Amino acid sequence: MSTQQMDFFAPLASPLPPLPEGEVLSPSQWLTLMAIGDTIIPAINLTFSYEKRLVTEDEYDEAIAKVQSIIPASNKVEELVHKYLAESASTTPGLRELLQRTFSDYVRPEARKGICTILSALDTRAGCLLLTGSTTSFHLQPVHMRQRILQGWSQSYLPLLRGAVKGLAAIFKSTWTKTSPTLPQVLGFPQAPVHGKPGKGFEYSFIQFPPGPEPETIETDVLIVGSGCGAGVCAKNLAEAGHRVLVVDKAYHFDPAHLPMSEADAGIHLFQNGGVEVSDDSSISVIAGSAWGGGGTVNWSASLQTQGFVRQEWADMGLPFFTSSEFQTSLDRVCHRMGVSADHVRHNKTNQVLLDGARQLGYSAKAVPQNTGGQSHYCGYCTLGCGAAEKQGPVVSWLPDAEKAGAVFIEGFTADKILFDTRSGTKVATGLTGTWQSRDTHGTVSGPDKTTRAVTILAKRTIVSCGTLQSPLLLLRSGLANPQIGRNLHLHPANLMGALFPHPVLPWEGGILTAVVDAFQDLDAHGHGPKLEATSMLPSWFLPALPWASGLDFKRRAAALRHMTGFISLVRDRDPGRVYPDPIDGRCRIAYSPSALDRAHALVGLEALAKICYVAGATEIFTTTVGVPSFVRGEPVPGDEDPGINDPRFVAWLAEVRRKGLSLPDASFASAHQMGTCRMGASPKTSVVDPAGRVWGTDSLYVADASVFPSASGVNPMVTNMALSDRISRGVGRGMRGEARL
Repeated sequence: MSTQQMDFFAPLASPLPPLPEGEVLSPSQWLTLMAIGDTIIPAINLTFSYEKRLVTEDEYDEAIAKVQSIIPASNKVEELVHKYLAESASTTPGLRELLQRTFSDYVRPEARKGICTILSALDTRAGCLLLTGSTTSFHLQPVHMRQRILQGWSQSYLPLLRGAVKGLAAIFKSTWTKTSPTLPQVLGFPQAPVHGKPGKGFEYSFIQFPPGPEPETIETDVLIVGSGCGAGVCAKNLAEAGHRVLVVDKAYHFDPAHLPMSEADAGIHLFQNGGVEVSDDSSISVIAGSAWGGGGTVNWSASLQTQGFVRQEWADMGLPFFTSSEFQTSLDRVCHRMGVSADHVRHNKTNQVLLDGARQLGYSAKAVPQNTGGQSHYCGYCTLGCGAAEKQGPVVSWLPDAEKAGAVFIEGFTADKILFDTRSGTKVATGLTGTWQSRDTHGTVSGPDKTTRAVTILAKRTIVSCGTLQSPLLLLRSGLANPQIGRNLHLHPANLMGALFPHPVLPWEGGILTAVVDAFQDLDAHGHGPKLEATSMLPSWFLPALPWASGLDFKRRAAALRHMTGFISLVRDRDPGRVYPDPIDGRCRIAYSPSALDRAHALVGLEALAKICYVAGATEIFTTTVGVPSFVRGEPVPGDEDPGINDPRFVAWLAEVRRKGLSLPDASFASAHQMGTCRMGASPKTSVVDPAGRVWGTDSLYVADASVFPSASGVNPMVTNMALSDRISRGVGRGMRGEARL
């Protein structure tokens, strides 16, 4: 190991808050749930009697040999493989606790009720007969029978059963890959990057409040709600313009010594809703940062400027600013501050496959600029936070600049509603109410000994930068009634494809997204279509997307991750959805389903990705759609000419992929880009904010984040978000010149 590799040490622990009190499931429901888990992630061994085994002796020996052949060599490799195969959901330390936290804190109440109904039914004679064909309770049936039941559900003509097994499998695949003690050993997956070295973060100062029964009141010139990419730019600009700026966020700051976090802890500390939001119909999983620094803390460094055809589309919607030189100046200004460049990019295997395959097939492709301060950053863990402090997101660049110019910050602040006065018939924003919760006495967020205070903040201007999922909810909680609030949600739905190579590629190493194929981005002559990109290859990010066919199949596939590359067909979606508050608890709900057109576009991208993987030499290519078999490359015949993508077997497999399509619920989609729910426009009849970012029908209230995009950006939204926020905040500053302080 090189000296550079040895510089990186294990991050400090980031303890989680205590588990919720009380049981979310009854003892019998837990018994049934864990029986399902032990079917999806089963103990694979020969300890059961022959008729109750999941595998025969020959299948077991074959599995042992297969896994041994692809994992790192060691003196105890056979012992490790036996332990890996024997590990089940119920024997994995921490898995049940993570499940309990997930069901208690992050599963919607009616979804939890539905799951409980199924679990209870599986412990009754009538329910079991209806759902399994047997009157024996599910948890009392042998594991091989339970596996047949779940396999039957996955092939049922009833979408409800197919969706149920898909959802339950996703939960257990995710929790197991986050908590398994044997999987990282089998993969040779280090818990922290082996390239680079730890960085020193900015030493933030956060406002603290003493205990007290009465609400605390503070004043400022500009209040910014949120600390992400839009908020950071606004804070820097307005503080440097001489205004008193206060930035508040519900998240807590973790310095680089705690980063990257473990995969289990990061979902709780750094992302909304424990790591993932799911649309109402479960057709798409939405990943949204909820950290100090917002999405800029957990994104993949991709820094693409808004494309010309998108800028023209937005200008044609009555927003000529987007085709002006002023907007280009904003784009260049934010990129300059972050040292955005493609000059120092070093591609890992996954991104190199994209570029090499595209070249061989004649597809347009290019390197993706990175916001890494004009230096190389070879790290695949940044979605768990950047321990090197090289990624120039808000935490490293914009917010420190703002504090140096006088801005102040509050972490652990949950915004309730915006305050208004009515002046001459206009609602004028005057501040915000919310609740602050301190850290515990040890400086962490895991202890019960925290101070909680109601806080009122009075401000001359309020800028909402809570992100696309939360900004509209704050506006609605504050009594605003524009029916456009929450609508026009765009998500860039992405569908996954993977490939297996004969030699280890260690796909978790290197920059996550450093190349893009854009040859198919305009399939309808209106700028809608897919871009082909690499995806994160951390175990709990990629492996849960693999379709579940059996416990043995999933474990064999999971063990091969070190030989895999993973890609996404990411669509600039034409057809939007909406977000709205849950009627029970007010949390974010997402009404969105990838449309037939957008799914068709994603399928075009998948076919192109498959061809790229083929010409790159992949031995196996697979989609994540249930019911689509993998393509396994045959051995070349000596003397025969390589047919390339005209290989008849490959052509036939592509035809099957097209025939199956991306129908729901069998196809899986994910989103890491959320846009449009407070969109900018020329009229309150079609938008939420005016061309200056001011909320229609109000004064002194602005929105500055990706929620103001008029439609999908078509590229990673960070730079567009920052450029728009640069323009909005400079306009706010100009409007405050000469005003007296509160």
